[in-house]
Amino acid sequence: MKTLPAFGEFFKAKRQSLGVTLREFCLKHKLDPGNLSRMERGLLAPPQDREVLEKYAKALEIKSGGDDWYTFFDLAAAANGRLPDELLEDQEVVAKLPLVFKTLRGKQLTEQQLSGLVKKIRGT
Repeated sequence: MKTLPAFGEFFKAKRQSLGVTLREFCLKHKLDPGNLSRMERGLLAPPQDREVLEKYAKALEIKSGGDDWYTFFDLAAAANGRLPDELLEDQEVVAKLPLVFKTLRGKQLTEQQLSGLVKKIRGT
């Protein structure tokens, strides 16, 4: 599977915002600089293991529950061709995914489907 560079770019930007080089970051957090470099360049997919991703997020000083936290995990899921775990745990959301996929592919929705989607987005 082709990897997506967005996760690696996000990771690198967060690391650089801490003012540390790749080697300094890896030394401090006991990580392999070769693998991390490949991941930052989009040549290696991010890990799928939630605990490993949380370790990375904490090392990058990403606050749990914040926008960057969700972006980090969403990009990791997307790079691995997956949907975020929180979405897959919500059966109502899972049931609506085919409609979302159809919309993303540019297919026309019926009025009823469009109305249902708007209600879901608005939470009504």
